Amino acid sequence: MEQKILRFVELLRENGVRVSLAENLDSLVAVARIGLSNPGDFREALRATLIKRHIDESTFDALFQLYFLGIGRELTEQLRATESALGMSDRDLQHLLDRLAQSLEELGIPLSELARQLLTADHGRLEQMLRQVAREIGLEAIERPFQEGRYAHMLAQTLGLSGLAAELEELKKRLAAALPADEWQKVERFIDLRLQDLTRTIKRFVRQELEKKEPSLRESERLDRLGEKSFYYLTEEEIRQMKQAVTKLAERLKNIVAVKRKRGKRGRFDIKDTLRKNLQYGGVPFRIEFDRRVKDKPQIMVLCDVSDSVRNVSRFMLQFVYTLQDLYSRVRSFVFVSDLGEVTRLFEEQDIHTAIEQALSGQVVNVFAHSDFGRAFRIFHRDFLPAVNKKTTVIILGDARNNYNLPHEWTLKDIRQRAKQLIWLNPENRLTWGFGDSEMDRYLVYCDVVEECRNLNQLYRVIDRIVH
Repeated sequence: MEQKILRFVELLRENGVRVSLAENLDSLVAVARIGLSNPGDFREALRATLIKRHIDESTFDALFQLYFLGIGRELTEQLRATESALGMSDRDLQHLLDRLAQSLEELGIPLSELARQLLTADHGRLEQMLRQVAREIGLEAIERPFQEGRYAHMLAQTLGLSGLAAELEELKKRLAAALPADEWQKVERFIDLRLQDLTRTIKRFVRQELEKKEPSLRESERLDRLGEKSFYYLTEEEIRQMKQAVTKLAERLKNIVAVKRKRGKRGRFDIKDTLRKNLQYGGVPFRIEFDRRVKDKPQIMVLCDVSDSVRNVSRFMLQFVYTLQDLYSRVRSFVFVSDLGEVTRLFEEQDIHTAIEQALSGQVVNVFAHSDFGRAFRIFHRDFLPAVNKKTTVIILGDARNNYNLPHEWTLKDIRQRAKQLIWLNPENRLTWGFGDSEMDRYLVYCDVVEECRNLNQLYRVIDRIVH
């Protein structure tokens, strides 16, 4: 069972569920303590130890059903359908199974293992055989629906389905001569139905293996579609669905401001550097070298436009900002329209949905005011510029639509002189920059990086260019 649980954990990870090594070990301990006698307790033990996010619960439920209950339940349901087709009760079917086993023993008819497990309804062993053959043919490599037929044929051939059909036909001939007519008709019908059951089970088994992969495939396809959709037209549900993609994007950005190391006054003994520096002495360590590098932690400051004209974009961008703050130890976040307000503590203390709703509802700044980038930048310059230094990457998310107010671009010049780098991501088409009330042409000259970002895939490409 331990190996089966470990494989189930791998399956969860393949479908986007984050499970740490410690959580994996916790699941083994929990199962060892509660045992396997109660399927419900077993399921809840795995859920409690492996799942920590509400968003992963549906994936866990679907995969648990497929992995632990799928084929076993399928075989049981098929036996119940056979029982119904024969017009028998549980007791009648058991009597038939006993009578068949007795006849086989009296006639001395040897059966293959597959035929024996099928006719005695030993579903546990039959499932083991199916899984063993599945491993032999590499069924775990299935990825697309059009592959089902080929893998089902391979599984049937390797399992020996064609030989089984011939074996059962010979068995029916011998039993026909040994059993009374009325009893023989039921046995014949039972054998035919069981062969049909196995054929359906093989197809269903292959389908279930594909379904284990489909959650991740569907997720990938869905994110691909969302990735090309403009931020302006995303629904609230689609923005929530992007949480995983946003997290990956923020992790990419982490490479830009990765922790660097610099020389310090003290450090630990560095054996590699010592040996390298003492090669001239034949490797004898006359000169001891120390690793005096210390971590130089970076800082991110994000300014996000939350004006009504970019409300939908802002919701996505705030999710991005929230994720950044979750990934980094030193992130300061701000929202602005005309006024500017810091939301760092709000994002630290509230869950993502509450934090974003409060930031957009006007509790931090007046979101119904007319945009005034120049005024917001002056407030940042007055109140927060001293916090900007050569370790700071400043990121501005906004359309630069200033409602013909003074742009105060000089504030960006001062920010750029103090910061490590200044990045501006604009959700508008580049062709519109500088036209109408757009001040983008004035602002961009003071930025290290200025990019058009109207959808998720575009934002991915921007981050990749920055990183590389």
